[in-house]
Amino acid sequence: MFFRDLKPYAIVDDLDQLHGPAGGVVELSHSVLWSPGGPYVDLDEPGGRGLAYRAVLAEGTVEDLQQILNRDELIAAWPELLLPRRVRAMWESRFPELQPATAA
Repeated sequence: MFFRDLKPYAIVDDLDQLHGPAGGVVELSHSVLWSPGGPYVDLDEPGGRGLAYRAVLAEGTVEDLQQILNRDELIAAWPELLLPRRVRAMWESRFPELQPATAA
């Protein structure tokens, strides 16, 4: 048994609860992301959105999710996000719009 199999992950009830910014700089708490570069992540920088979204999805509270994640940006970035398998499975099972497109 691994910690990742037991760890509780936060999830929202509805993607419309995600009111975070579509761009710019966000501040992440140290409980979400500890970085020697500080708590600020620029969502417009290459890799910035992926870093912030990955950290919030894996370590954040529901409040963090609502304040940092943006519904439309999450849907667009979802296929490229490097996430723990359980996080991806939880979100995709709750929100079909995040599931990978199947070939017809």
